[in-house]
Amino acid sequence: MKINDNFDALKIYGGDSYRLNDRLSIRQPTLNEIKLYGENRYFSMIHTLCAVGADLKWQLHDIGIDYTKISDFELFYSILSVKYTKDDTRILFGDSLDFSQMKMTFHKELQEDVMMQNFADGSYIQIDKYLYASIVGVLRQMHRLKRNDELPGNEMTRQILIDDARNEYEENKDKASGSCLLPLISTMVNSEGFKRDDTTVFQMKIRAFMDSVARISKIKNAELLLQSGYSGFGVNLAKIDKDVLNYMGELD
Repeated sequence: MKINDNFDALKIYGGDSYRLNDRLSIRQPTLNEIKLYGENRYFSMIHTLCAVGADLKWQLHDIGIDYTKISDFELFYSILSVKYTKDDTRILFGDSLDFSQMKMTFHKELQEDVMMQNFADGSYIQIDKYLYASIVGVLRQMHRLKRNDELPGNEMTRQILIDDARNEYEENKDKASGSCLLPLISTMVNSEGFKRDDTTVFQMKIRAFMDSVARISKIKNAELLLQSGYSGFGVNLAKIDKDVLNYMGELD
C-alpha cells in the first residue's frame, strides 16, 4: 500500500491531527481511546466510512442498486455516513462534524450534489466529492486499508460475486466477534525490537502502531530470507525482489 502523494505521510505517521480545511480535521486516536470507545464499534465505523460498492455487493443488490454503478461519494452520502452522529465520530472529528445532520444540496457553481451542515452562527461545513476522497484517503492511510477495486468482467461474474459475498456473510454472521487488535498487540509486545510493553503500547496512535506491525513483519521476513540465502542451502537471493529484502523500504 503506497502512500498517496496527496497526503503528508509523515504527519499521519506522527499522529498529528490532519487538517483538511479551516473547519475540518481528522484526529488520530490512541489504542487506549479505541479500547475505551469499543474496538468492534470503532472498526465497524472505519470500514463503513471507507466502504465502496464492491464491499457491499449483496446488500446493494437487495435494494435494487448495481454495486458497480454507484459512485463512492454517492454511496457515502446516501447510505454509509448518515447513520453516524457527533457522538459516534467525535473520536475522529472532534465536535466539528455531525454526519446525521448533513443534508444533500445541489451546488450550482460545482453543478453537483454536496453534503452540507449549517450552524446557528451562519457558518457551514461542505463536503464535496473531493473532500470526501481526502477524508477517506486519510482514514485508509491511518489504518493501512486499501480500497476494494474488485470489478466483474461480465454480468455472470457480477452475480457470482454477489452470491459469494452473501454466502460468506451467512456463514459468519453468527460467529462471535473477536478482537482484531489483541493478537497484533500481543505479538508486538513480545517481539524483539518493539519498544513498548503491554501498558505503554496503548499510548500509541493507531497509524504508528499499524506501521510497526507491518514494519517488524517486513524486517523478520527479510532477515529469514537473507539467512536462508547466505546459508548456501536455501533460497536464491538473486531471484528475490530487492524491495522484499530491503526492510527499510516502503511498506506494501
